[in-house]
Amino acid sequence: MNKKSLIAGALLSVMTLPAMASSAQVSKPEQPNVLVIMADDLGWADVGINGSRIETPNIDSLAAEGATLERFYVAPTCSPTRAGLMTGRDPMRLGIAYATVMPWSNNGVNPSETLMPQSFKENGYQTAMFGKWHLGMSQESYVPNMRGFDYFYGHLNTEVDYFPPYKNQGGADLQRNGVSVAADTEGYATYLLADDTSRWIKERDKKKPFFAYVPFLAPHTPLQAPAELIEKYKDLDDDSESSRTGTEGLRRLAKLTGSDARPVYAAMVDAMDQAIGRILKTLEDEGIADNTIVMFFSDNGGPVYGGAGAYNYPLRGGKGNTFEGGIRVPSVARWPEGIPAGTKVDSIMTMMDVFPTMAAAAGFEPQTTYKLDGRNMLKAMSGKQKIGREDYVFFVSETPVRNHFSITAFNDQYKLVQQVDQSLTSIDVTNYLFDINKDPYEHNNLAANNPKLVAKMSEAIREWRLLHPLNGTRSNVVPPPGWRAPRDWADYPIPMEKLQAEEARGMPPERVKRMLDRTYGDAGRLIYDCTPNPWLMGFCTKNN
Repeated sequence: MNKKSLIAGALLSVMTLPAMASSAQVSKPEQPNVLVIMADDLGWADVGINGSRIETPNIDSLAAEGATLERFYVAPTCSPTRAGLMTGRDPMRLGIAYATVMPWSNNGVNPSETLMPQSFKENGYQTAMFGKWHLGMSQESYVPNMRGFDYFYGHLNTEVDYFPPYKNQGGADLQRNGVSVAADTEGYATYLLADDTSRWIKERDKKKPFFAYVPFLAPHTPLQAPAELIEKYKDLDDDSESSRTGTEGLRRLAKLTGSDARPVYAAMVDAMDQAIGRILKTLEDEGIADNTIVMFFSDNGGPVYGGAGAYNYPLRGGKGNTFEGGIRVPSVARWPEGIPAGTKVDSIMTMMDVFPTMAAAAGFEPQTTYKLDGRNMLKAMSGKQKIGREDYVFFVSETPVRNHFSITAFNDQYKLVQQVDQSLTSIDVTNYLFDINKDPYEHNNLAANNPKLVAKMSEAIREWRLLHPLNGTRSNVVPPPGWRAPRDWADYPIPMEKLQAEEARGMPPERVKRMLDRTYGDAGRLIYDCTPNPWLMGFCTKNN
């Protein structure tokens, strides 16, 4: 599909009803609208519902009018969370678990995967996305308009400037349906995303329900905010107790040297909350707030290393590790027609559960290429039933240091965190075992007194890591030597008509791939979506 086709499709998606038709003449869709809003790098303690002094009245209102998801978990970094959200599948299977898709990466979510907007579109929904993609941009088969979104306004990358000319790695990154709009746009990116979302909602086809995805850049770096909001928080005095990451000294030093990031970070959170307020007001103005599910959460815990401004206290850790502060995030959901106000949800829920849960609320069963790892948590989210978790949830991060891994497996009772340091000649593993119900802030390491349980959970982690595709993401914080960014990221994806019709087969002949897959073992999977089967001497079994 070329850019002209994309633009034509986008125009169709935002066509309005004839001017003579009033909202009173339009029949209300029976299926609920679905609006998923995601923050980027928001700390646990950076919203009003968790005691923050940063003003977040709109996020807080969603909690008051709906549900607070007390144990909502995501991956420790950006792209893995987005991949799991969009597919309902484990990022490890997708090859997007250890690290993010960098601007110089050539990978993305496998086009054979069924994404949430594709499924909603197949079931009568109009679809749109506003914000940060971060799931592949090297070829057109990876980008939002090819993955089920009728309309896309936003950024392909992370680390995009919030003010004109909206650059990443020196290249402009603000587009509408594959066409750059950076040169013709003014304003603060957070507000631009909210305004375009509101415009699209007003101009939608009112005969059809909608699925909209709004992943804000904020409050991810670069730390940039409107001057008046920075001024508002310049004297913010909300020093939090330690998240026990070993980096607190850097924050104290930043405060002493006048380079503390907290005021700008707070301003960015405030701006994002205001942007959310604009969208919520549009729902009210359109008379569709009661029949719209609004879900909000962060893509990972707040960064607590030097130069960052987030707080996760009393949770331990932050972005990039698998202690609670890195993976347990603020999350709320409002649906006046389906969720009682003031609901508290204690069940474990992850970003992988959002797809099947929203589909259930919309009244359809997702028909996907591969089996979903996420669960339908609608009864839990609506306060009707506590849904237990005996099997393990797994997350991992290799960011930012290559060969330093933070890994976890946990269920309703126990949580194992492994810190793995791999050098050229050795591997060191440190285990932390917590009874997460009795010790939710991870103070008491029980590993030494429970060697059998640690061994059992460690083996579960090892088996899970065997699922990783051989050439999946790894930590690469700098580009290959000599790599150059495009002048404009809208021009970067290789068009479909310039790509071959079939996937590249790689170097090994097809006849030897199964044997090679077995031989590679712990190194990763050559065959996509295959689980090594010990009963078949390590040969993999297809999961779909």
